Amino acid sequence: MSRCVIVGGGPIENYARVRAALRPGDRVVYCDGGLRHQAGLGAAPDLIVGDFDSCRDPGLDVETIRLPREKDDTDTVYAAKEALRRGWREFLLVGVFGGRLDHTLSNVSLLLALDSLGAKALAIDDLSEMEIVSRGPAYVEDRWPWFSLLAAAGPARGVTVTGAKYPLTEAEITPEYQYGVSNEPLPGGRAEISVREGRLLLVRVARDWTA
Repeated sequence: MSRCVIVGGGPIENYARVRAALRPGDRVVYCDGGLRHQAGLGAAPDLIVGDFDSCRDPGLDVETIRLPREKDDTDTVYAAKEALRRGWREFLLVGVFGGRLDHTLSNVSLLLALDSLGAKALAIDDLSEMEIVSRGPAYVEDRWPWFSLLAAAGPARGVTVTGAKYPLTEAEITPEYQYGVSNEPLPGGRAEISVREGRLLLVRVARDWTA
């Protein structure tokens, strides 16, 4: 089945980077304020979802789900649930990080929720790409200068990292002590990350960003 691309209303400065991640056959869902990114992405909507509190309903001849403003789900979460209902199991999320911190954290939770349901999900922004490591190994090629591992859903145990500047063997990373920040794949190779128990948020970082 095709991949579902969900476009949120968060900031996007490097449209070329996002366009490079799109694939032929992708189906694109714009969420409310995400519609402002349509021209920059050059991707027509297959579905529009939103309560239109961030932008005006454009009234396009495209299937549109108009949501009430008072609801439990954000527009992005609703769009993901609708996509799951329609059978999608692979997702690319863009415009979902940056801007409001509460929405950013909510969308980290969305990555966790999709992983819990057995869906494959990748989120990208201007600096990085993010995914959940749980059931199988994940990899970081040396084209990425840095990567970080964050315990986003409780303790992660049995964390093993090979092919990196700072390897780990059967380690534990907890939400209270996030020491897996700013690791580096070894030159000419790729790092491999696995976790025996729990889940990690893997963040591949494209360029330096100093906190």
